[in-house]
Amino acid sequence: MNIQLIIIAILFVAAVFYVGRLMYKNLFVKKSCGTNCKCGVDFSAINPDKLSK
Repeated sequence: MNIQLIIIAILFVAAVFYVGRLMYKNLFVKKSCGTNCKCGVDFSAINPDKLSK
């Protein structure tokens, strides 16, 4: 087997693994936080009385 063919095959497998991992993260990994989340957002400046009108 030619060394160039081996290098191309390794690069192809690495690229397929990389794209597959990106697709898996986008489709199956939850990125949102659940209940009792401490996301670091400060809501103290929001006045709830103005929102209901």
